[in-house]
Amino acid sequence: MRKFLNILVFGVLIVVVGVLILQIHVNRTARNQIFTNVEELEPAYTGIVLGASVRPDKSLSPILQDRVDAAFLAYQNKKIKKFLLSGDHGEKNYDEVNAMKNYLNKKGVPDEDIFLDHAGFDTYDTMFRARDVFQVKSSIVFTQEFHLPRAIYLGKNMGLDIQGYVADQREYPGSSHFARREWLANIKAWMELNIEKSPTYSGPVIPITGDSKVSHDKN
Repeated sequence: MRKFLNILVFGVLIVVVGVLILQIHVNRTARNQIFTNVEELEPAYTGIVLGASVRPDKSLSPILQDRVDAAFLAYQNKKIKKFLLSGDHGEKNYDEVNAMKNYLNKKGVPDEDIFLDHAGFDTYDTMFRARDVFQVKSSIVFTQEFHLPRAIYLGKNMGLDIQGYVADQREYPGSSHFARREWLANIKAWMELNIEKSPTYSGPVIPITGDSKVSHDKN
């Protein structure tokens, strides 16, 4: 019995150490690639905006609005040329990507500068599809600070030239929960990369240098 307990304790310690090493590795991968000043960003062709919840009236939640506003600021400062708005549009009545598009249209961004990724169901899917579907090369990803290390870690491991811009503009309800959840999300990201998981949906190639309207809903 004592031998079994020793083995169990040793096994738990190995897991804990492994998880800690992974967190350090993820953060080191993103080191020097996260910016809070738009002037410090290197110009990139594509701004990747990661989706988040939208309200029943189709308005953006605060966390998503701040991501889109951050990308728009970069666009205004000529740090990006095209938007890749990636989010959940898996159901007809729930649509993150068109909510973001409509928000940017109201700010004066033309349709030709906005690409929609309707199947960005999580960060892994977004980065996979950015590379394989939209053929993104140079990019800046826009999301909150707690999320950026994982987004950059995934993007870099998929071969993207990627920077991250901190979108935080306020305190968010549940922010401490989001930060704690990143520990598990980082483990999931590492596993997905190592098994070379396919995205939920792949689809035909839509080059980010081509016609954005191919990615838009058909009216």
